[in-house]
Amino acid sequence: MSLVLALLLDALMGEPRALWARVPHPIVLMGRYITWLETILNQGSEKRLKGLFLLVILVGMGLLAGLTIQSLGQVGFVLEIVIAGILIAQRSLVEHIQAVVSGLNSGLEAGRSAVSRIVGRDPEALDEAGVARAAIESCAENFSDAVAAPVFWFAVAGLPGIIVYKFVNTADSMIGHQNERYREFGWASARFDDLLNLIPARLCGLLICLTAQSVRAVRVMLRDAGLHNSPNAGWPEAALAAALGVAIAGPRVYDGKSVDSPYMNAEGRKDATAEDVQASIGVIWKAWGWLVAIAIVLAVLELT
Repeated sequence: MSLVLALLLDALMGEPRALWARVPHPIVLMGRYITWLETILNQGSEKRLKGLFLLVILVGMGLLAGLTIQSLGQVGFVLEIVIAGILIAQRSLVEHIQAVVSGLNSGLEAGRSAVSRIVGRDPEALDEAGVARAAIESCAENFSDAVAAPVFWFAVAGLPGIIVYKFVNTADSMIGHQNERYREFGWASARFDDLLNLIPARLCGLLICLTAQSVRAVRVMLRDAGLHNSPNAGWPEAALAAALGVAIAGPRVYDGKSVDSPYMNAEGRKDATAEDVQASIGVIWKAWGWLVAIAIVLAVLELT
């Protein structure tokens, strides 16, 4: 029941700017704590071991915080709903993707500006179809990371599960990069994030295929998921590409360097448009509806 209410709370409230202008968002607090630990630990030798130590601290903090809140009785129940609602980011994701639609409808430069807030590739190198494809990829990957995976870990392990997941996912986004500073130190956080997303990403892809009511989408997902350089992101991305009938990924530019990646659903249209991005929002709202329905079933089973 906590999960059902948390999903509805997020969908209704999203990220109230007035609130987060006055107090730090929990993810911001997690980020500050990770930055503080990284500054202390990421130096000298044995960086993989030190990165593993950071990961153990984060997991321990998440478990402790979640279990402490759960022990507070009725107050803990209310806090559990509120915190889970904050850590599930469906409404925020939709708003960011909708901004790309609005931007593209206003012109290419506005579309590039909007998509630059959610992807890491160089926006100046993107034409209209490139902006649309980037937004669709981000929509799929973030629906998995920011919605499906938090819901999965809350269903499996309650508040401790979702807090640990968000700690690890935030650490991966901050220190899980393949550069000189983080390659060794962030290795443990990146690999553990891959592990935590292993099941949710695949379930998310199947959920998108179910939403699209497409057997072909399942075939494309199974065929193309492995083309992605991430062990998990390819599953929801390939599923959404097939559901929309567009080709995504392909060549792109990061930090001035060209990356010649293969297309997923290569037989689909490569001239994606703002309408396709809008359609991707519709797909993830329907998939969100399936998550709510599953949560309701779990709640009924728990009560009986």
